[in-house]
Amino acid sequence: MPPSIPRPSCLRTPNSSAFQSPIFSLAIRTFTSSSPVQASTVQQKRRHQDPYALAQSRARKAANLSRREVLTKERAAALGDPVRGITTPFVKSFDSALPSTPKPTESAISTPSRSTQSRPGPNATEEDHLNYFLSPNELQSALHRSEVLSAPLPESSSTFEAAYTSTSSEFNFDRMGRPVQSPEEIKRAAEERERLLEQQHTNATAAMARIASLANGSSKDRMRVNIQRCISTFGRHNTDSSLTPKAPAERQPNQAEVSPRPRIGPDTGSSEVQISILTAKIRTLADFLETRGKGDKVNKRNLRLLVHRRQKLLRYLREKERGGPRWAFLCETLGLTEGTWKGEISM
Repeated sequence: MPPSIPRPSCLRTPNSSAFQSPIFSLAIRTFTSSSPVQASTVQQKRRHQDPYALAQSRARKAANLSRREVLTKERAAALGDPVRGITTPFVKSFDSALPSTPKPTESAISTPSRSTQSRPGPNATEEDHLNYFLSPNELQSALHRSEVLSAPLPESSSTFEAAYTSTSSEFNFDRMGRPVQSPEEIKRAAEERERLLEQQHTNATAAMARIASLANGSSKDRMRVNIQRCISTFGRHNTDSSLTPKAPAERQPNQAEVSPRPRIGPDTGSSEVQISILTAKIRTLADFLETRGKGDKVNKRNLRLLVHRRQKLLRYLREKERGGPRWAFLCETLGLTEGTWKGEISM
């Protein structure tokens, strides 16, 4: 019967004493954690204790970080900002919802030497889009109607006729016993009344212009107007006549020619319109996160979703238009660079 050998708790390489014993047996040692000096190798000792090795590792890390910053800046300069792109006059006008080139007024046309670099303030008479879903024609018609209603009724000529003259030669009285003024006083009073009415109408016009101006509106009102501007600028119901269509694809011999369908109403669903609307929303949300919403994680996620959605639409439009005039007009107007659609966008 063979002898029973106890089960070892830890198997180690047998030492020299085990081979010298007449009966060969495995060394039995319990598992114990060795000290760091005994367990570490020469490289580990040198790495953690040698000051020269520590300085080398820090230098390598600093060099890698600086090189990564340089590469990030070079990519940003080559591809552009994936969120904002290049700020163009049209994109900058999203902040105020006013056109980048305001229409000239009569005073500006009559005095060309006057500087018109900045607007004096909220004035609805110089804006194409107004607040409260108003149009400039509606505002002008309402002001004209108020002017007509506020004008006094023409007085009857019998009021100014002297029915009789009193014994005194200083005053004339009408049938109701009221003193009748002289023609000069009547004319002066009428002119004063007209001047007062004109001044009141001017004040009312200025007040309504400030109330209806988008400069005093909310962010939601400006976004609504920006969407209307994007539809009118990039909608194919307007660009079909100014931009040349893309080159037609090669048609098969047995394939019948399909005539384009007539467009009904404004274009609100094309890729160009959707990209421009997303650009307006991205700019508004990015400005909010930079100024007031630095800790807003929900809106930061919403911004990431909008940027990636625009990237998908840009890739689709680029592949469909094959770099045609629509693609060039969209990128030039909105300031879109390769960074907005090319590669992976990480935020």
